[in-house]
Amino acid sequence: MKAFRFIPLAALGLLAAACSSDETTSADQQAAKNITIEASIGSVGALTRATTTGNTTVFEAGDGVSIYAWTGSATTVPADKVVNGVVNSLGTDGKWAPATPMLWADMVTAHYFLGIYPARTVSDFTADPYTLDPADYEASDLLVARQLSGLIATQNPVSLTFDHAMAKLYVNMNFRNQWSETPAIASCVATAASTATIDYLAQTVTAGTQASVSLPAIAAQTGYAVTHSSIMVPQSGFRTVTITIDGQPFTYTHDADIPLEAGKYTTLNLIVGRNKIELGEVSINDWTEGTTISGGQAM
Repeated sequence: MKAFRFIPLAALGLLAAACSSDETTSADQQAAKNITIEASIGSVGALTRATTTGNTTVFEAGDGVSIYAWTGSATTVPADKVVNGVVNSLGTDGKWAPATPMLWADMVTAHYFLGIYPARTVSDFTADPYTLDPADYEASDLLVARQLSGLIATQNPVSLTFDHAMAKLYVNMNFRNQWSETPAIASCVATAASTATIDYLAQTVTAGTQASVSLPAIAAQTGYAVTHSSIMVPQSGFRTVTITIDGQPFTYTHDADIPLEAGKYTTLNLIVGRNKIELGEVSINDWTEGTTISGGQAM
């Protein structure tokens, strides 16, 4: 017959408390190993959607960003990364949840971070190919966040501020009285590059060869009959817009480059008619503020 040893209830309580303490400590240690992010766009900082109304861009529940993290050097992304493109999705609670856990390599090594919206798989961080799709605004409006100061695990959560990597173009039009009413625009086309390669670490965009970029119609801006607009590749050498009405092309060519700059929108105000286009003004603005450049006219 086996002998039984009785353990006082008080001792059992101490054992249970010790187990509970160990479990709590283990949970806390595991939580400390998880990388979490906080994300905002430029100076906006509102966690609601990466869509654009006018020139205000914010995140919305359901949006996903790709997160890359590595150790070693801020200027070189190694093949063996700590986090390799894990998609984090924004919940209705305003928190970002990773598709799979993101773990710090250790508690003391400096980590470097890159975030990309829309979620994107990158194999070459110094020459990632990009192609503009004017018909898909959100896919074209590439946002990039860099945290290259070197963070350690105790600095969790990782704060990421996303900036626009692309430019934006508005073409506003009014019409001469040769038309009794606002004419139907068959097309509005910019002669500009629609492809590029992106160096995420150097924060540069190298435009490809110029081609025809179709600018979709949007709601007319105040004071104008018609507005066409698109995300654009940042570039120099852009000067020409062609508007086609009733089969007749009206071409405006500026006497100098019209800037298309990352994170800024360029507004081209035109008066169309009598076989020519007159320029009202060209304005180049940050997606918060900017300056105006005076214009002339073209035949």
